Amino acid sequence: MGEPALSFAIPCHNELSNLPGLLQQLTAEADKLGRDYEIVIVDDCSTDGSWELLKQLAAQYPRLRALRLSRNSGESAASFTAMRAARGGVIVTLDADLQNDPRDLPRFLAALDGADCVCGTRVDSRGQGDNVLKLVTSRISNAIRGWVLGDTVSDAGCTYRAFRRETITDLPFFKGIHRFLPILVAFRGYKLAEVAVTNRPRTGGRSHYGLFDRAGAVIDMFAVRWLKSRMISFHVAERYPPE
Repeated sequence: MGEPALSFAIPCHNELSNLPGLLQQLTAEADKLGRDYEIVIVDDCSTDGSWELLKQLAAQYPRLRALRLSRNSGESAASFTAMRAARGGVIVTLDADLQNDPRDLPRFLAALDGADCVCGTRVDSRGQGDNVLKLVTSRISNAIRGWVLGDTVSDAGCTYRAFRRETITDLPFFKGIHRFLPILVAFRGYKLAEVAVTNRPRTGGRSHYGLFDRAGAVIDMFAVRWLKSRMISFHVAERYPPE
């Protein structure tokens, strides 16, 4: 069997109640796309039985590949591991909490025809799935990012994205990279686009983020700003002998 055209890369931590619905909804929509695909879910050492359930679900969903980290390492590590394990030419990242709606997938793929990385934006649906504190802190965080990094992505906190595999080749790993993936891709000269997405309320499990997590992200911005100052974009123009 050859490599799939499309990979879904999903980090998971204590999402036992959401996993059956996630796989049911995602496969239902992915089957309509007419592309060979795989689903890669990385369990970040869950304590609620998510890993045991994933192994059971793999028998029901043959396109599912499940990996488990040796210890709880955070969303960045789980997400990065899923992306690295993905074999598709196009990689879609989304959360396991069912707040990202798989019915938005056609919009991502259509936008990818004219871009290298497509970012979901919940700007038009704010308040549908977020409480007031999360809404306010997200807006403040996006404003600070724009000022510090020159980041034009309107909803950098949304990790529902689609990108071409080559855009993440050789990207350095660091804690918090999932928050800065689009701007790191842009630093390398790739083209970004945005699509509006639905932001559904969480109905199972609990959020893993709070005010202090977002404060830590602000600190990470200055490290990314330094990285931006040291990065250069280059591509091989010719090869000899030709490949």
